[in-house]
This record gives sequence, C-alpha cells and structure tokens, in this order.
Amino acid sequence: MSVVTKKDLAEKLAEQCGVSKKDAAEYVKVLLEEITNTLKDNGTVDLSGFGKFTVAQRAARKGINPLTKEAIEIPASNAVKFKPSKALKDAVK
Repeated sequence: MSVVTKKDLAEKLAEQCGVSKKDAAEYVKVLLEEITNTLKDNGTVDLSGFGKFTVAQRAARKGINPLTKEAIEIPASNAVKFKPSKALKDAVK
C-alpha cells in the first residue's frame, strides 16, 4: 500500500506536463483550495470519471462519553461525503 502526498502529485504533474515542480505545486495547491472553497460554500465538486464531493449536514444528537458513561449532546455539524464514479470503482476492482 502506498501513500501519495501533495508533493508526489506535484512531481507527477511536472513530469507529465513538462512544467516546473514549483508551477506544478502551485497548480495542485490552487486545485485543492478551489475544492475546499466550493465545499465551504455548500457547493458540489463533480470530477467526471473520478467522483463527486458533497457536503452533508449531520443533525444534533445524543451520545455517551465512553470514559464516564455520561450522556452528552453532540452538536450539529457538516461532513464531506465522496461518491466515487463508476469508472473509479471499476478501476479499483
């Protein structure tokens, strides 16, 4: 199993597109910032052939503190969801 970092993505982009590593790192940074900003605004990011990122609202709920067994209130929050495309699912099989 391998882990790919932003640096690895930038190096691969530089290699395949013939741009400097510095420019490639900036492209990766801008891409990830745009995805983040879109999701912050409750938007959807749909990357054809890869998948779709959406924001889902989680309702407030009751929970139990596992250490004290005391009931606690868990506040409402937003969560990022990812639904892979059929092409990605097929590629990973």
